[in-house]
Amino acid sequence: MSGATAAAPRAAGVRETLAPRTLLLAHHGTAGAERAAELALSLAAPGQTRIVHLYVVPDFWDGMQGDDWLNNAWTRDTFARHVEGQLQAEASEQLRAVSDRCAAAGVECEPVLRYGKPAECLLAAARDSGADLVVIGPPRPKGTTGLRSRMDLEKLARGLAVPLLIAR
Repeated sequence: MSGATAAAPRAAGVRETLAPRTLLLAHHGTAGAERAAELALSLAAPGQTRIVHLYVVPDFWDGMQGDDWLNNAWTRDTFARHVEGQLQAEASEQLRAVSDRCAAAGVECEPVLRYGKPAECLLAAARDSGADLVVIGPPRPKGTTGLRSRMDLEKLARGLAVPLLIAR
């Protein structure tokens, strides 16, 4: 048996030993979130790791009523249902895409949808899921299109009882 061949089983054993049992992945479809998903899948061991995919709809959508043209309750309610439907469809699409990627890698995936402040939702999901590792994407550079919700990294650092990895 060559040295490279002998090392391969040992390397696989080390990966399985070090792989987290429950990995919490915060992912919402941005380029940074995609890097976080790649990192999470590279750390996961098929048959051993469960990825809990957290998708957060930021709470700033809560009070959205639209513009002044929405001048009666029926129009406001119709608009609110439209926005909620759009957000739900986008969340479902992202949850399904990550679940499919996990399945293709042989890794169990549990989708979780929460509404609120991203850091608070992540802290609660980490506690609820029993995560032993949390993976998030890097902050979006200024000027990048997308939602302006930001993860409160200080709140995470103070509130998490498990390691946090930020993908690059």
